[in-house]
Amino acid sequence: MDNIDNYIHLIEEISLNAWPSHKMELYDGWLIHFSYNYTHRTNCVNLVAPSTLPLEEKIAFCESEYLNAHTPAIFKISPFEPETFDTLLENQGYEKQHITDVLTMPLTSFHPYSSISAEYEFYQRNSGLPSFVAYPNNVLVQLCDTITDDWITSLFRLNGTTNPTHLRIVPSMFKAIPKQTIVARIEVDGRMVASGLGILDRNHIGLYAIYVEASCRRKHFGQAICSTIISEAMKLGASHAYLQVKANNHGARKLYERLGFQYLYTYWFRAKKLF
Repeated sequence: MDNIDNYIHLIEEISLNAWPSHKMELYDGWLIHFSYNYTHRTNCVNLVAPSTLPLEEKIAFCESEYLNAHTPAIFKISPFEPETFDTLLENQGYEKQHITDVLTMPLTSFHPYSSISAEYEFYQRNSGLPSFVAYPNNVLVQLCDTITDDWITSLFRLNGTTNPTHLRIVPSMFKAIPKQTIVARIEVDGRMVASGLGILDRNHIGLYAIYVEASCRRKHFGQAICSTIISEAMKLGASHAYLQVKANNHGARKLYERLGFQYLYTYWFRAKKLF
């Protein structure tokens, strides 16, 4: 059990590194994230160290901070938070939201989607990544080691981001990622229809921003994106992979399990609207 707990701590830590918030504040062992409610993960309180102040006092402080930011107050509940804390929030009117499963995989268990070929172009490229990886049915995964404005704009279209504040601040959040990245896309007629982002940290590759346009699903685009990112990460020294998926996203869960991912733990959020 200690080994499992230690591994969950590691995944929690590297996933925090992977996705910076617009602003952060440390308060008596709690890390308070602010991103104008772009996502729960980037606009929540993470309990990263033991408390010395009374919990009710700390919750009230966090609520005042989020009220000033005009966003809901949100707390992340990981396996390490006691059930009594989750119950305390529930009794104060916090709703349980965004139940998320964390899946992991030793890359010795990886079952890749087989590619046909890869093309390397070294002009102005020093990452060693291929420019394209080809899959059956003329599917081409394009790779880059830099998160570009064009990729972010296309991602916004894929995930439905239209809030003007999010359009303004989120690009800086992506560009603040401190770790090595593998940026993937599939285009149809010059338009990005599938995306993926791999983030390397301590021999782990984390999969993020996996989206496929509705009209392009069931064509193995997601499988090709994930396989490409993981395969290239292995060449860069990764030995494990992880990702986070909503507990009710059964289609994505099946895809990830085909690749070799297995369930490790669940977390969720407690949220309360303050205005």
